[in-house]
Amino acid sequence: MEQPGQPVQADSAEKARAGSRPRLRRAMPWLGLGLSLVFNALLLALWVFDRSGGLPFERKAALSASPTSATSESVVPSSGPDPEWLLEQVNPTSGYVLPAQYGDLGPRLIQAKAIDPDRFVQLYREAGRPLTTDQLTALLSGSDAPIVINRESGHFLLNIFWALGLVNRNPLLEAGPLMSSSQGDIGRFASTGGWTLGARPATELYSSASILELTPEQHDLVERVASHVYRPCCDNHAGFPDCNHGMAMLGLLQLLAFQGATKGQMLEAAKYANSFWFPQQAMEVAAFFSVTQGLAYEDVEAGDAVGRERFSGTGFNDVHRWLADNGLLQQAPRQGGRCGV
Repeated sequence: MEQPGQPVQADSAEKARAGSRPRLRRAMPWLGLGLSLVFNALLLALWVFDRSGGLPFERKAALSASPTSATSESVVPSSGPDPEWLLEQVNPTSGYVLPAQYGDLGPRLIQAKAIDPDRFVQLYREAGRPLTTDQLTALLSGSDAPIVINRESGHFLLNIFWALGLVNRNPLLEAGPLMSSSQGDIGRFASTGGWTLGARPATELYSSASILELTPEQHDLVERVASHVYRPCCDNHAGFPDCNHGMAMLGLLQLLAFQGATKGQMLEAAKYANSFWFPQQAMEVAAFFSVTQGLAYEDVEAGDAVGRERFSGTGFNDVHRWLADNGLLQQAPRQGGRCGV
């Protein structure tokens, strides 16, 4: 049996609900405005936090950037790193001490006729940068001094290591990609036909003398490291040394392995040798890592600095294009980079 008061209570509840709907509709705009104000306040607070050194939004955006994926819309500084700072990063004034010594390398290269000392010395005299006393000693008599590559010695070492890479007996020269691509004429490459500082033709010098007698394990180490070290003048690594820089790098890697350097030390040495031989390209790579990852050049992994993705001809062109698109190109002094003596 129905209770007399129930229908009346139901009607009252329905009327109450109906009466509340207009009030909710009137409140909705104010509620949306309030949420919007709160959201904008949060964004403002996060922006202030970021500008004061908190959340590195720009860094995070740059971290995801790469020459192949970054575009001109990427979040980057309006101007690149200071060019003098960049040059000091890649070509430090104090130079880079290679984990190797000259020993009797110079005299043995002369004895193998890979270097004609008179012609070698004359080259630098005529260029207006005569060899220093230390360089003459290392070339003519040998030296126990550590090898330091810097802005003054870079070209001298390029030619010393070029001669070494050319003349030292090496399986990479005798059965590697250079020989297989020679079409029967090993003198057709810049690294062979371009060597004019020897006392014998380059084709006769090619892999002709045991200047450094590496063990099979050391040869294997050289081959593994060389296959990872590129140069921006082409897409070939140091295991395919068809130009002077590739042949010089091969010579340097052999000397390092012969004197007990580790793979990591060899890659780090290659990083700085490349930076002195290709200062403009190294500056651009350093700028890219500075902008996208906040890294100084000394903190960039050596394998990343010399590898195919950044320092081959194709890889470097991608880096260069990305920097150009973002207005971040810097200019290095005109030096290095030539494929001749």
